[in-house]
Amino acid sequence: MGSLSVRGVDQELADLLKRRAKESDKSVNQLVVEILRRSVGLEKEKKFTQIHTDLDSFFGTWSEKEFEEIQGKIDSERRVDDELWK
Repeated sequence: MGSLSVRGVDQELADLLKRRAKESDKSVNQLVVEILRRSVGLEKEKKFTQIHTDLDSFFGTWSEKEFEEIQGKIDSERRVDDELWK
């Protein structure tokens, strides 16, 4: 595998790359290689990998009784009414 030196990286760009790498839990090198591969068409950007955290606060908060009640309502809505489908 080859190596490449990039000259002329200003402090603003360096800081941004470091921040993005840290946010992605990657090294700056890994991030830069991914950016280069995408920019030349070797990898497509993943468009459907957005992580949503808007419901995270609900995880683990229902009691067993609440879960059974909610699941029961969901299950009852999934039943097919044979009379309606004749």
